[in-house]
Amino acid sequence: MYDTQREACVAAAQAGGEVLLGYFRRLDPTTITEKSKNDVVSEADRAAEAAVRAELDFRFPQYGFLGEEGGSHGSSEIRWIVDPLDGTLNFVQGFPHWCVSVALWDAEGPVVGCVLDPLRGDSFVAVRGLGATWNGRPMRVSPQAGLDGAFLATGFAFQLGDRWPMFNAALGRVFPRAKGIRRAGSAALDLAHTACGIFDGYFELGLKPWDHAAGALLVQEAGGVITDWAGGQGWFESGNLVVGNPGVQRELRAELT
Repeated sequence: MYDTQREACVAAAQAGGEVLLGYFRRLDPTTITEKSKNDVVSEADRAAEAAVRAELDFRFPQYGFLGEEGGSHGSSEIRWIVDPLDGTLNFVQGFPHWCVSVALWDAEGPVVGCVLDPLRGDSFVAVRGLGATWNGRPMRVSPQAGLDGAFLATGFAFQLGDRWPMFNAALGRVFPRAKGIRRAGSAALDLAHTACGIFDGYFELGLKPWDHAAGALLVQEAGGVITDWAGGQGWFESGNLVVGNPGVQRELRAELT
């Protein structure tokens, strides 16, 4: 089930990744612009999204499309949700931590998802009800028992705005209990790395659908739990995510509110 959708998802991510590798550390600075203060976009983002969309449109022209750069097109009942370059600021600065995220969602949620890290050759793929893989091998969330001694990922950006005090207070409560907290600058990779057990948990505020559309399925199919910061299931709409294996996620969420 969903074999052809999975193949399309992976092929599209690979197409975007090939484009990005051609631009990395070769980007013309004059092609970098700000969408809003400190929120940049480049010709690499746009070229990668075009490559991803061309692959998906060729294989499934009947599906809708939501991309970070090009917006929404076609059906909203079943559509691809794409971040052609998650970690754009890292990319334009030459920091080697960014990825391509492609997911298919229907009325019930995520169907297939792929987060591709072209620099490391890491491909994280999941299919609803069929589990998740890391470079073709099954992956699971970590066995870490709880928040004490956990290795966590988080994210924050200039756009956090007036939510910063809430985030900062939560960080202050989590910090003394965690073994380490990393802010690497790509939500999709943070989710993939939580799904495969590198991180024990992850939390962030204000993500966009394309940031977590694929990563959320990776976590769920790898045995993890996702809620919003209040413990509910409004995380897709709010972009406020608390993620981890069941024990870590439960204790982490309790510290956030």
